[in-house]
Amino acid sequence: MRIAVLGSGSRGNATLVEAGTTRLLVDAGFSGRDLESRLERVGVTPDELAGILITHEHADHTRGMGVLARRWRLPLYLTRVTYGVSSRLLRGMEEVRHYRATEPFVIGDVEVRPFLTAHDAADPVAVCLRDARSGYRLGIATDLGRPTAAVRHALSGCDVLLLEANHDEVLLRTGPYPWSVKQRIASSHGHLSNQAAARLAAELWHPGLAAVVLAHLSDACNEPRYAFAAVDGELRRRGYRGVVRVAVQDEPLEWLDVPELKARVRPAQLTFL
Repeated sequence: MRIAVLGSGSRGNATLVEAGTTRLLVDAGFSGRDLESRLERVGVTPDELAGILITHEHADHTRGMGVLARRWRLPLYLTRVTYGVSSRLLRGMEEVRHYRATEPFVIGDVEVRPFLTAHDAADPVAVCLRDARSGYRLGIATDLGRPTAAVRHALSGCDVLLLEANHDEVLLRTGPYPWSVKQRIASSHGHLSNQAAARLAAELWHPGLAAVVLAHLSDACNEPRYAFAAVDGELRRRGYRGVVRVAVQDEPLEWLDVPELKARVRPAQLTFL
C-alpha cells in the first residue's frame, strides 16, 4: 500500500491510495485540470484510477469530481444523499455507484469501510481503507467535527492515519474570520484543532501505527509548524516511533510507502547465539 496526499486544506482536498493493482482517488476538491496535474506530479495518469470516492458534498472535496469522472470515464462512489446535494456538478452521464454510510464495500483490491462523522454536511463520512492483499489499513478523517466513539472505534488499529489538524485555537480566536465562522469551525460540527487532533492521535496510538499525516490545515488560522509540534509532541510522549507529516494545500506530499514505514516501527529482532 502507498499513499500520496495530492493536496489538503480549506481550498481543496484529494488523496491517492494505491493497494495491490488498484489506485483510488479519495475526494476530488480541485479542478479537473489541477487534479490531472497533481496526479502527474506523483507519476500517475487519471486512466490508471479505479474510481473516485467522495466523502461529502463540500466543494473542497468535490470540485473536480464531475469533470474527472466524465473525461476519464471513472466510476464515482458517493452516498445517495451526497449525490443528491452535489447534482450541480454532474450532468447525468457519469457512472455513479452509491454506497451506504455504514456498510463496507470493495473497489478492486481496496476494502472500504465508511463511517459517519459529526461534520456539518448532508451525509458526512470518513473512511478506513484496507489493502485486501497485505491487510494494511489507512484511516482518512479530515472533516470530523468531533471525535465520537464511533470515529475512535473505526480508526483504531490503523497502520496510517490521515487526520485533520485544522486550526490553532489562539490563531482562530484572533484570526480574520467573522465571529459566526469562528464559532462554526470550533463547534462540534466543524473541524478539529491542533490540540484536539493531538489528543485523538494519542488515543489511537498503538505499537503498529507507522505514520500520521496532518491534513486540512487552515490557511488563515494555522501553521504547519504548530500542527506538527502539537501532534508529534503528544505522540512521542506515548512512545510513538513512526513519522509525522504535514500535508499542504499547494503541493502533493511525497508517496508514503506503508511496508517501508511499518519496518521502521517493528521491534528489533533478538538474536540468540
